[in-house]
Amino acid sequence: MTATRGFGIDIGGSGIKGALVDLEQGQLIGDRHRIETPQPSTPDAVADVVAEIVRAAEWDGPVGVTLPAVVKRGTAHTAANIDHKWIGTDAEALFAKRLGKSVGEVTMLNDADAAGLAEIRFGDAAARTGVTALLTFGTGIGSALFHDGKLVPNTEFGHLEVDGHDAEKRAAASVKDNEGLSYPQWAKRVHRYLSVLENLIWPDLFIVGGGVSKKAEKWVPLLDIRTPVAVASLQNNAGIVGAAAAAAEGAGH
Repeated sequence: MTATRGFGIDIGGSGIKGALVDLEQGQLIGDRHRIETPQPSTPDAVADVVAEIVRAAEWDGPVGVTLPAVVKRGTAHTAANIDHKWIGTDAEALFAKRLGKSVGEVTMLNDADAAGLAEIRFGDAAARTGVTALLTFGTGIGSALFHDGKLVPNTEFGHLEVDGHDAEKRAAASVKDNEGLSYPQWAKRVHRYLSVLENLIWPDLFIVGGGVSKKAEKWVPLLDIRTPVAVASLQNNAGIVGAAAAAAEGAGH
């Protein structure tokens, strides 16, 4: 039987968010629970917060968890905007133990991959054919690449070198705030980044997400690139929704 509800947790550099998800509609059920990411954001400290969020929701089914990291077979291999102790940590085993679950009941995935899965499943149908790249602009730049709706996991397009800089150090949403850039000033940097990326992978569609997508009208129209640009329909909840969907599918295997 296909699960109709799931639970997703999205771990970010500044906040950890969790919610119950309607897997038929791709929407949150009730309010999401957000707790500031502990500093330092060590695996144990983050696992405590995740356990608190799951406990508060009184959820006992499978749990999907995102990390701002390359995640292969449940283990984190990088750490972007979280403590470097995550590198080499078997996150799936850590969370399963902390939540009192079997390893098969916890599904770990990269945060942008989770957001992408949600958009592909519940967003614009055009994203399901050809090559689609989802980019989340937040503390850094996350990426998720799809070919005919199938995920190519763990792309790290936010770390492309553009004009001698790591792309996310110039074009992440956090840089806009930290440097006090206007939307047009920041959009120029995003435009440059996307023009380099589109010449490398020739996608059919870019989807832009992250918190800054709520103000899409202030910057997306300024992007004069070859590839069509759509705005993420689930906006900031996409990571939670994608994580819940991945966990429900993982538990059904």
